[in-house]
Amino acid sequence: MVEQHKKALEKQLWNIANTLRGNMSADEFRDYILGFIFYKYLSERMDLYADKLLKEDPESGISKFDAIDESTDEGKEYLEAIKEETIDHLGYFLKPNELFHVLAQKGDSGEFILEDLSEVLNHIEQSTMGTAAEDDFNGLFDDLDLTSNKLGKTENAKNELISKVLTHLDDIDFLHHETDIDVLGDAYEYLIGQFASGAGKKAGEFYTPPMVSTLLAKLVTQGKDKLKSVYDPTCGSGSLLLKVSKEIKRKGGEVGGYFGQESNPSTYNLARMNMILHGVHYRNFDIQQDDTLEQPHHVEKRFEAVVANPPFSAGWSASAGFLTDERFQDYGKLAPKGKADFAFVQHMIHQLDEDGTMAVVLPHGVLFRGAAEGHIRKHLIKDKNYLDAVIGLPANIFYGTSIPTCILVLKKNREHSDNILFIDASQSFGKATNQNYLRDEDLETILAAVTKREFKDKYSYVATIYDKDSKEEDESVEGNDYNLNIPRFVDTFEEEEAIDINSVTSKIKSVDSQIVDVDKFIAKCCLELGIKAPIEVTDEK
Repeated sequence: MVEQHKKALEKQLWNIANTLRGNMSADEFRDYILGFIFYKYLSERMDLYADKLLKEDPESGISKFDAIDESTDEGKEYLEAIKEETIDHLGYFLKPNELFHVLAQKGDSGEFILEDLSEVLNHIEQSTMGTAAEDDFNGLFDDLDLTSNKLGKTENAKNELISKVLTHLDDIDFLHHETDIDVLGDAYEYLIGQFASGAGKKAGEFYTPPMVSTLLAKLVTQGKDKLKSVYDPTCGSGSLLLKVSKEIKRKGGEVGGYFGQESNPSTYNLARMNMILHGVHYRNFDIQQDDTLEQPHHVEKRFEAVVANPPFSAGWSASAGFLTDERFQDYGKLAPKGKADFAFVQHMIHQLDEDGTMAVVLPHGVLFRGAAEGHIRKHLIKDKNYLDAVIGLPANIFYGTSIPTCILVLKKNREHSDNILFIDASQSFGKATNQNYLRDEDLETILAAVTKREFKDKYSYVATIYDKDSKEEDESVEGNDYNLNIPRFVDTFEEEEAIDINSVTSKIKSVDSQIVDVDKFIAKCCLELGIKAPIEVTDEK
């Protein structure tokens, strides 16, 4: 039943988004529709919590929050008491006349609500100032520009569109009573995905396909039913952090803290909204906005699970000063200026706890490129011995790029310290119209291979690190000069079927005989028509 509710909710929300965005592109309208859904969520949580507080005080004679008269001294007294409790519990406060359904009804009846709406969104942020929730709500609605001409050429046109959006959203039940399953959070995540698939390359910056997120989450939570902390240095909309949480909750556990950093301001806002919408308490997450490599915010912390899908082969400063940065100094070399892939890996390793697990998606080039990257790769394996597994993924499974990718799994304390597991999952996928995707069975096969850690023909291989442990020199990682290109270890060569020469010769003779018969028939027809045959036929032939 809950699954049906969730699917219905997803469909309703996407239909509203599609119907109302008009000529706006998907990613432009995204910030508006997701922002208003978030406002409705905050409003309904406020309303429900305030009603609960009022029911605990039956002597007040007031059972509904929106029935409090804000103009009376008694009403103001109640609001002050409720505000104090709510700020502590929810992290923010809304007055009865600022609730979503109040503004939606005003807009539906033709009133001009843009100024009121703008004030309410500001008040939500202002209510958190000086509290523990301030950082998590600061600037959260900055992308909701209610003065933008994209909403309409005139103020009335803008008001009409916004009123329509609020009215449609007001008709939707956000299923707050379904406390066991995160119905709204999942629907919100679905919407982000829909916008991502509609926005192409731009979307790839903030959204990891769901099955890839699930795979990463399962890899870092294998054998664990609770986590002290999870960290994503390029967290985008927060989907990866939330997938890790979902895996742990599925096992009956909890995640102690969620940490992330995101450079894009709009996506940073989206990530914080996504956390709150998924019921993550404001005290339990710390997401910062900045360039992770240049200005890291959590550099002193260590995390039990570290996951990421960094931008592929992004640029970074590669400033010489980083050679003395504690994240990079052990390696002696920096990742190239135009390919920051290994810089992200080094950063993540620095943040990883001694008993933690890290899984990161990277382009295939990190496995075999030479120069500084080859040096860093060798140091990671030979000197640190952190690399635990290399998993090759199918091509064309990410929005905006068709390049093949891989997952590196790293641990500081490895159980299998003398070998590295290689998996070639590049041929296991489903096909959609414009994109490939990982199926449930593909994930299960990958995870089974990680657990069993054994040879499987044309799929997985456990390579020893050093020559002395290997029967053949080129079977070891050292023997391959620390080149991790998967085909060096997993042989996917398909032998061609043997050709039966006698059979082929027999078929050629048969064809030759048929050609002679056809030529004779054509010659006979030409003779009857009194014309010259194209080919002279002789009995000897």
